[in-house]
Amino acid sequence: MVKKLFLKLLVFYQKFLSVISPGSCRYYPTCSEYAKWRIENENVFKAIFFIVLRILRCNQLFAGGIEYPIITKKLDCIKKRDAINIKYWLIPKDKNRYYLIKNFSKTKV
Repeated sequence: MVKKLFLKLLVFYQKFLSVISPGSCRYYPTCSEYAKWRIENENVFKAIFFIVLRILRCNQLFAGGIEYPIITKKLDCIKKRDAINIKYWLIPKDKNRYYLIKNFSKTKV
């Protein structure tokens, strides 16, 4: 319920409010995309903590650049017969921690 509310607020922001100041984010993915990815893949309160830190770093005192979300996740095996849509790729960082990268193609496994 809370996740859906935050995601709807983010979509509203991306469609209507972010067009006022295009290209102002110093990071890739943008702060709103970063927030969306975090909320979809983590506990809401943990996600909000990292989103606030990211927004506080989005200013002239920090260099910016590429900063993908790093999430902690235990992966389960996927059975061959199950067809799944891949929305995000998890790139290993260290034990049980992964970079979260969005899949822009329509890949089915």
